Amino acid sequence: MVAVVIPGYKVKDHILKVIASIGPEVDRIYFVDDHCPEHSGDFVKANCTDTRVKVLYHEKNKGVGGAVITGYKQALADKAVIVVKLDGDGQMDASLIPKLIEPIKTTQADYVKGNRFYDLAFLRQMPFLRKLGNSGVSFMNKAASGYWNLMDPSNGYTAIHRNALESLPLERIDKRFFFESDILFRLNTIRAVVAEMPMRAVYGNEKSNLKIHRIAFQFPFKYFSRMLKRIFYNYYLRDFNIGSLELILAFIFMVFGVIFGVYKWSESIITLHAATAGTVILAGLPVILGFQSLIAFLHFDVSNVPVKSLSSMGEF
Repeated sequence: MVAVVIPGYKVKDHILKVIASIGPEVDRIYFVDDHCPEHSGDFVKANCTDTRVKVLYHEKNKGVGGAVITGYKQALADKAVIVVKLDGDGQMDASLIPKLIEPIKTTQADYVKGNRFYDLAFLRQMPFLRKLGNSGVSFMNKAASGYWNLMDPSNGYTAIHRNALESLPLERIDKRFFFESDILFRLNTIRAVVAEMPMRAVYGNEKSNLKIHRIAFQFPFKYFSRMLKRIFYNYYLRDFNIGSLELILAFIFMVFGVIFGVYKWSESIITLHAATAGTVILAGLPVILGFQSLIAFLHFDVSNVPVKSLSSMGEF
């Protein structure tokens, strides 16, 4: 069974068209009214005749991530095999759902995301500020999640197999706009395979609820914390490999080189005696070796993207 989750907050003007555009390949549609001030849940109930639709309500606003998680839980309870997340503002083409879920049906991937950057011609429709913002967070997202192969990691048009969904700690995933990035981090810790689907985004008169100033102050810290957790989980808690050793060596060499260099530099200032060539080499060489070890670790990390899907280990 294929289900679609639509988080609903201030999408009353678009939601009926979005639901109507969802094809017969979908068996259930969950519209989650995230305490919407427009009462969009009641609006859908009163005006939508599609029997696949079930409206879920939040008594208080939980954010886009919270709304999606509510839909995920209901889909799992109803035995859905694939769950698609589709925004209610009309920016995502619902006719692409068969293409989105195909890698999951063929057990090539556990999670599929839309990719607006696959073809440069697609970018013409995207506003400049959106392109700039997506480019700015892309690298941080890759480093935090470990999915270096993703070109559009913040894209919210997604599909997930229930095997992966059941393995995720849903209550611990960020409930607000960091949801898309946080779920990638969680997927990497369970070694789920993530693929991308080329798509075009449609930008009209819809209004975004995302506040840029909040991203600028909150997201970098969140990305950094997820990166540290991912490295600890994947390289030291659950496994120890050549990448683990390279990172340890990088830390030891660079810390030693910096501390020794600063100590000798301070000593030279106090005594007014220039450091010898050997002292300079002894301070600089560990830093160089540490940097090379760090580059080696990054190379290993990039090549360590999961390739065997969880869904291939069980019956579809």
